[in-house]
Amino acid sequence: MVALDKIIRLANEGQFDSSGPGIYEGPIDLGKVKILGEGTKHDTCASTASKRKVGEFDGRIGDVMRSGICHAFAPDGRCVSLFKTLYTNACQHNCAYCPNSTACSGSKIVSYTPEELARITLQLYRANTVEGLFLSSGVAGDETKMMEQMIEAIDMLRNKYHFMGYIHLKILPGTSREHIKQAMELVDRVSLNVECPSKSHLQELSTTKDYEVDILRRQKYIRDLVSGERLPAGQTTQFVVGAAGETDREIFTRMLYEYNVLDVKRQYFSRFIAVDGTPLARQATQPRWRENRLYQVDWLHRVYGYRRKEMEHAFGESGLLGNRDPKWTIAVNTIDGPIDPNDASEEELLRIPGIGPKSANRIVNLRNTRKITRNAELKALGVRVGHARTFLTLNGWHDSTLKRWMG
Repeated sequence: MVALDKIIRLANEGQFDSSGPGIYEGPIDLGKVKILGEGTKHDTCASTASKRKVGEFDGRIGDVMRSGICHAFAPDGRCVSLFKTLYTNACQHNCAYCPNSTACSGSKIVSYTPEELARITLQLYRANTVEGLFLSSGVAGDETKMMEQMIEAIDMLRNKYHFMGYIHLKILPGTSREHIKQAMELVDRVSLNVECPSKSHLQELSTTKDYEVDILRRQKYIRDLVSGERLPAGQTTQFVVGAAGETDREIFTRMLYEYNVLDVKRQYFSRFIAVDGTPLARQATQPRWRENRLYQVDWLHRVYGYRRKEMEHAFGESGLLGNRDPKWTIAVNTIDGPIDPNDASEEELLRIPGIGPKSANRIVNLRNTRKITRNAELKALGVRVGHARTFLTLNGWHDSTLKRWMG
């Protein structure tokens, strides 16, 4: 991982190097950037997308379709190429898990100005350390004032400095429809953290946010305002997993609503981690695998097309997933007997552990020309044979372990 302070020092040392029409901004305030950068460490922004047309922006900087990007990597292997920061770490909300909330004390309060944030982003870009900006914030005073300042910073980047890099903006709970519209005209993606699967669960964590009004209604504003070139990468959301005692089934139910009703493009999961100084400091930190299993459930529904009735088999009586691949659990409970890959539909093939969309498509294409007779052929097509063979039959042969769940 490239440490944030290392990135900033490299940018400071390169401040006099010119990479096009530029300005001298002076050195970056390492202490401020470090505090505000670390404040976003639990926000996930694992994917980006942009539909901006390159030809329309000749002569502008930050175009990810043209520039060479220098990436940093997090310890878990995720690529981080955005300047990820809070605008301020002051916040009027009292979220019990958050070190920036009013329920905590002792944190040093810092904030950018719009000009300062815009110039630091440009300086980091020109040092070839980032390709864009991921901007979130606490709510100091009220959300109207904070959104106006963040929008001003982004507008400055876009229209004063002609920066065309990727920008992801966190919409603050309770933001007005007009401010959401203004933001969506300037950025590639917005998100508003749903945090919990229900109003009752959010009340366990915060008494200053209204689930229906401050969050869901604002997500509906975003959904209704998306059109044409506005917000090319859509909206996303994120759950804090396990902070309010919710089950994985409850999270999945809310996930379906977010996808089907609010037109959310992606959903992310951040396991609850107990932080010293917060009201939940003594609550158990959630295991990493719970977060990972929810990502697998999301993938099965969103990419593989699993229906809700099928997904119910992944959850135990308690509504929790358990630390095993949910696709395997569903297969054991729904596949009645061994499947011949030469006869199965593409949808049936996708239900077999070890077979994904690409390998299922390759199987269908190959069997149109000849029959598949060996596991080695499946492996060459990208099938993880060790996972799949328990559920398959070839030339009348199948793995004897299938008897474990056959009558």
